Amino acid sequence: QVLFVESGGGSVHAGGSLRLSCASSGFKLNHYKMYWFRQTPGNEREAVACISDSALSTHYADSVKGRFTISRDDAKGTVYLQMDSLKHEDAGVYYCKAEGDLPCHGVVLASSWGQGTQVSVSS
Repeated sequence: QVLFVESGGGSVHAGGSLRLSCASSGFKLNHYKMYWFRQTPGNEREAVACISDSALSTHYADSVKGRFTISRDDAKGTVYLQMDSLKHEDAGVYYCKAEGDLPCHGVVLASSWGQGTQVSVSS
């Protein structure tokens, strides 16, 4: 079963930073495009960032552009989301998958949603 494990969430003050990690459950990520999603209170789950299989291209939702950075380390089978200048509206649960609707190149790998990692932003 394909599974991703998210970690790195926590509670920060507005303006602070967090780095999230997404690890694969024992398989290589090399050929897959990867996405970070989030579900904020009262909203549907949305893709906020993606990275191509080669890591040469990334795409971001307008709401996080310029503040979030997605990266990958295929040797470690891990994808990261660096989140800077966090706002209250960034609070929610963050997930990763190898499929989504932002235009990144790579193979799609269907999977279930993981448990996610919770991000809280306080004043």
